[in-house]
Amino acid sequence: MATSSTCCHTQENLLAYCPTPALGTLLAQDTEDTLRCPRTRDAWKRRPATKLVFSSSLLRVHRPWLSPHLEAVLPPSLLLSDDHEEQNKLLGVRCLHHIVLHVPAAELRQYNRAQVVYHALYNHLYSREAPLIEAVLLCLLDLLPVLEGARQPQREPWAPAPCDEVLRLLLTHMEAEHRLPLRRVCARALPAFVQRLGIHISRHLQRLERVVLGYLEVSDGPGEEARLAALETLRCAIEHAWPRMPCRLPTLLKALLRLLWDVHTEQGPTPEPVKAALLQAATDCLVLLDRCSEGQVKVLLEGVYKSCEEGRVRECIRKVRETP
Repeated sequence: MATSSTCCHTQENLLAYCPTPALGTLLAQDTEDTLRCPRTRDAWKRRPATKLVFSSSLLRVHRPWLSPHLEAVLPPSLLLSDDHEEQNKLLGVRCLHHIVLHVPAAELRQYNRAQVVYHALYNHLYSREAPLIEAVLLCLLDLLPVLEGARQPQREPWAPAPCDEVLRLLLTHMEAEHRLPLRRVCARALPAFVQRLGIHISRHLQRLERVVLGYLEVSDGPGEEARLAALETLRCAIEHAWPRMPCRLPTLLKALLRLLWDVHTEQGPTPEPVKAALLQAATDCLVLLDRCSEGQVKVLLEGVYKSCEEGRVRECIRKVRETP
């Protein structure tokens, strides 16, 4: 075992100080030859240092030098990501993400490699470990353009895409999730999926509304990461699916006004800059709602503005009323 560990550190040092990408490629080729045999789960377990040599070598080889070695590096990465140990899964997902970023999309789509990677990552979405979910979501966001770039032109434009499948499962888990680390990780990923879907986010508006409003109701700590991400998600959804917003105006307006009041009256440890960011994000959502509802928000806020005596809440409502 001591010998394997020494070899691992030696390989890392060589790659860390390689002066040119070409030399890095030669070292990667040498590592590829070394790892060509142990491609079973038992082999990884018998030689724990092998996975460290493999991952450190792979992560130092970039585009375009990684492409010729795709056949050698993809199977071990998939094998690592399918391990039962959490640290190995995370290491495998990071290797897969590196491959997605540094191998041309056409080569990933060849022989359905991208589909294989997608299904391996999709299965990890059932995990309850926040670091793994975060790594998987980041990898999927870079993999989805590769998959959807190969969609057949004759398919209906409204046919569900892989992004729809991922978002549907993500929202299902978020509705019932109570662990704060997972709530933050999932909430941070939502805006990117909304942006990715564009107008097609209208397929998921009913469930997305439930998730966003549920996250706005509950504070998740001084940083309020989940609330801020939920407001960003709502803003993106309003921008992309604005024709569907007037019918949802009563529910969204009530939730945003409640958030303004809660943030202003809460006496917890939330810093003032975070409170200001929440109030500003909620105000921006109210402005967007007013624009897509042709001024209905301003009309509904008239009575609230006259009866409200809290300065910060009145200031937010005033901004909405004065914004054209």
